[in-house]
Amino acid sequence: MNINARLRLKLLAGAAFFALVGCGRGKELPLSSAAVVPLLPPSPPTAADGALKGQYESNFLVGAAIGLAQIQSETEDADILVKQFSSITAENIMKPQSLSPAEGVYNFADADALVNFSEANGIAIRGHTLLWHRQTPDYFFQGTPIEVKDRLQKYITDVVTHFKGKVYAWDVVNEVVTDNGSDITAPYRNSRWYQAAGNSKDYIDWAFEAARAADPDTKLFLNDYNTETSGKRTRLLAVVKDLIDRGIPIDGVGHQHHLQLSSNVDQALKAIDDVDALFSGLINHITELDISVYSDPGECFSSGENCATSYGDNVPESVINDQAQMYRDLFTGFAARPSVKSVSLWGLTDDASWLNGFPVERPNYPLLYDKDRKVKKAFQAVSDLNFVI
Repeated sequence: MNINARLRLKLLAGAAFFALVGCGRGKELPLSSAAVVPLLPPSPPTAADGALKGQYESNFLVGAAIGLAQIQSETEDADILVKQFSSITAENIMKPQSLSPAEGVYNFADADALVNFSEANGIAIRGHTLLWHRQTPDYFFQGTPIEVKDRLQKYITDVVTHFKGKVYAWDVVNEVVTDNGSDITAPYRNSRWYQAAGNSKDYIDWAFEAARAADPDTKLFLNDYNTETSGKRTRLLAVVKDLIDRGIPIDGVGHQHHLQLSSNVDQALKAIDDVDALFSGLINHITELDISVYSDPGECFSSGENCATSYGDNVPESVINDQAQMYRDLFTGFAARPSVKSVSLWGLTDDASWLNGFPVERPNYPLLYDKDRKVKKAFQAVSDLNFVI
């Protein structure tokens, strides 16, 4: 039986009345001696089991990026994941630095633990990521382009084979599109991978080809951020179209969508529409979604200057409402687009979000659960479309 705050007040008032009558042995008490029943604070919102993943069950998987500590037994995080999420992404433990810190040496223990937890609880696993210019040991980039190719393809073959049949999608290449359209290497990022491949985009082909050969059934993605901005999106689409035209085995595009309250929801959805407009049959995943409660200018991200003032522990109600509405607009927009097959939050609870330290250190509140593992208004907005924000 659910007893809400209003019903509790009625019960407490009734109990106080009968207690007073008993103490007075049936005598009528003066009005001034009646006990005052204190007002109770509203109960924190709760979430019905499966409310989030169930809302979008016919549209897409709902995921979260987590670390190993969050799936340990008897943790609130593990309970939330099992009840509300249908997909999990390894935040770090499937990246090259974690899986193979030295050439030919593999450490699958942590990643296997995550996979075992997911399989035991009927949650799908997204693989993140096979190739990135960060969190990758130096040995990957050493030698001639042929040596770099052989080493990369052996690594991808070994990793994808190890998880074959267990990972439904891989971010094969991560953040390979330049942020600067004036770069001499545009639309490609002038990264260590680009340089190690002989100042060439060929390393992208090598990665996709090895992943497809190792597991023909998993979905292969190019994943990048800022696809909600027109310039970055144009460059990304050029890279994707080139892969399609040359027959490189790509199945979809991953949109990170690290947004803030000033971001344009229509542009985030246009990123999906523009991939669809290639008429290539590619699917879309939202891979790293969060919404910062701050609206920072570009120089905040580039130099830490002119960043929005911290709210501390007191986020204005208007900001909470705006964030909830933005989440709802995004989720309903994703659900209206059949090519979207997975939507993953980059984190589970506010206290563990990377945005508490980026672009500057200050408490941020970008996710659907607060630090106390309670659902936020944003959760209610996306899990119950009749909820009034």
